[in-house]
Amino acid sequence: MKELLQNLINLLLPPRCLICGKTLGKNNGLCAQCFNKIKFISTPYCECCGRPFVSEAGLSFNKKALCGQCLHRSDKYIKMQRSAFIYDDFAKKLILDFKFYDKTVSAETLANMLFTAGRDIWQQKPDLLIPVPLHRLRLLTRRYNQSALLVKFLALKTGIAADYFSLRRKRNTIPQVKLSGASRRKNLRYAFNVHNSEAIKNKKVVLIDDVSTTGSTLRECAKTLQKAGAKEVFAVTLARTED
Repeated sequence: MKELLQNLINLLLPPRCLICGKTLGKNNGLCAQCFNKIKFISTPYCECCGRPFVSEAGLSFNKKALCGQCLHRSDKYIKMQRSAFIYDDFAKKLILDFKFYDKTVSAETLANMLFTAGRDIWQQKPDLLIPVPLHRLRLLTRRYNQSALLVKFLALKTGIAADYFSLRRKRNTIPQVKLSGASRRKNLRYAFNVHNSEAIKNKKVVLIDDVSTTGSTLRECAKTLQKAGAKEVFAVTLARTED
């Protein structure tokens, strides 16, 4: 009955490509042309942060290789991070439509990309999925937290419990896109807190967000969670900027 109803809906409102709008045969997702234009991240990449390495002919990378930044970083708040694809001009439309223009229909497709990207992390048997939170004032304006929507579908896919309330953004910070470098780190200092430390104490937590640029937001969230008692913190994002 459910399949029959879905087929009827697809007949009346045929699913379309999330980027170009081309009619698809079934389900929501991407057409073959748009899918092939996305720069999905695959090995070789940094074992810690997931930054892709440039693979040149005759040059091989050890599976446990670390990038220069991870080798010299003193703060180890995030044990492992992975991203699905590179945030370039083509992928930007997919992210911005989902984040700001109510294209929430793409949440399940994007969560499937997160599931594939996070395969190294699911092997660590995490306990909780936590979305990077929005401040309540921004949530009222936007009406939904895109990261929380991703967590909803990802929890169904992985079987890992979702926690939408323990991590909170207590300061309505300036959007990170308007800042750079040290200003981003300063902007996020003490921006988050944990409402219920018992819920995350001794737990392996996975932070979920849409885009990782400098990583400042994820690190500040991870730092807050660790101070509240989290055992380990991982992170999975849809996209990351290309270095």
